[in-house]
Amino acid sequence: MSLFAAAFAWLFDAANWAGSNGIPMRTLEHLIYTVVTLIAAGIVGVAVGLYIGHTGKLRGAAVLVTGSLRALPTLGLLFLFALWLGIGLTPVIIVLAVLAVPPLLAGTYAGIEAIERSTIDSARAMGMTEWQILARVEIPLAMPLIVSGVRSAALQVIATATIAAYLPLGGLGRFVFDNLSLRRWDAVIGGAIIVTVLALIVDGLFALLERSVVSKGVRAARSRGLGEAATKRKSVAVDAA
Repeated sequence: MSLFAAAFAWLFDAANWAGSNGIPMRTLEHLIYTVVTLIAAGIVGVAVGLYIGHTGKLRGAAVLVTGSLRALPTLGLLFLFALWLGIGLTPVIIVLAVLAVPPLLAGTYAGIEAIERSTIDSARAMGMTEWQILARVEIPLAMPLIVSGVRSAALQVIATATIAAYLPLGGLGRFVFDNLSLRRWDAVIGGAIIVTVLALIVDGLFALLERSVVSKGVRAARSRGLGEAATKRKSVAVDAA
């Protein structure tokens, strides 16, 4: 039996779907780690991204910091925080949050920076305060890129949350790391397959959310833009003929 056939046999074994060590419970733990991390990272990444995008300040520092955070070795950072804070969930959440902040930060300030300045100037000319401009104009228009940043962060966290098994905590990483030393490759590959499928499902859900958060005004403007472009192409084709 090939390794992949053995892995799928392990996946469809009913014994692996029951109990506190079963696939549903480990998947739930993995998702909880992901959600907690995204909330913690979102408080920092989105808030700072909104400030940078709205004010235009600290953009250079943000680029430098996000680049540095991406270069940090995740596993080394996990052991460092575990030695400092002790064994538990806190070091895992901190390390995963460090991984999630760069895409959240970049998606948020890039989304606001992409808004045409004339739109913001018009809102300011109408007498809106800076908070009203941020809440009613900038955030709704930037929402697709903000969600895109959350989507990217979620994928990275889901793929990396397997390191929680090092401390040792739960999650899908248990299937991988517990069975490596036992050379139970069916369980190792099966665990990796579950992580991959989970990441694809979450990615698909965020893709749908990304499309749904585009405001009606922006959607209508895009439709008009596409219609005008199609009319222009048709006109050019007629002239050429």
